[in-house]
Amino acid sequence: MVGDLPWGSHFCQFYKTKKDLLDVLVPYFRAGLESGEFCVWVTSDFLTTEDALKAMKKGVPGFDGFLSKGQMEIFPYTDWYLKGGSFDLKRTLTMWMEKHDDALARGFSGMRVSGNPYWLDNKRDWDDFAAYEAEINKVIGGTRLLVLCTYSLKKCGLVEILDVVRNHEFALAMNQGKWQVVTNPTFGDAQPA
Repeated sequence: MVGDLPWGSHFCQFYKTKKDLLDVLVPYFRAGLESGEFCVWVTSDFLTTEDALKAMKKGVPGFDGFLSKGQMEIFPYTDWYLKGGSFDLKRTLTMWMEKHDDALARGFSGMRVSGNPYWLDNKRDWDDFAAYEAEINKVIGGTRLLVLCTYSLKKCGLVEILDVVRNHEFALAMNQGKWQVVTNPTFGDAQPA
C-alpha cells in the first residue's frame, strides 16, 4: 500500500474497525519479520494483545517461529505507555530507543513498531501524547526505525486529527472502501498553533 519506506519514517493510520486496523498492521509486521527486522506492537483495549497474537498467527506463516526466536514482542498499552501508572514522554522514548539499540545489537536489520493511543481519554493526556509524537520526529532521524501510529476515528475530533496529521509524514485512511494515503507537505516544518 505504501511501498518501501526509508528508515526513520513516522506515519499514521486512522481506523474505524478492527478489520481496518488489522488490514494494515498484519502486512506491516509481516513485511518486517520477513525482512529480518525486530517488531514491537503496543496494543490497546480496542484490539488487545490476545487479538494481535491471533491475527498474526492467522496472517503470517510461521509466526510462532518468529515469536519463539524473539523477533516480535507485543505489549498491552498499560505495560508500555502507562508503565509506572501514567504516561511519561521521556521514559517512553527511552524505552523505544533501548529496544532499537538492543535489536541492532542482536543482529536485526532494524526495528518496526506500532503503538495505539486508544487509552487517551482527556485533553491533558492528549496534549502530552501530541508532544510525544512531535518528539519522536526529533529522535528517529538516523535510526533504523519505522514507526506506525494508529488512531481510532471514534476517539478523534477535528482538532485531534489535525494534531496527528501535523506530527506524521503521511496518513492512511479508509475512504469509500479504499485505503488512501494523504501526505503532509509541511511535515517537519509545522509548528503547533
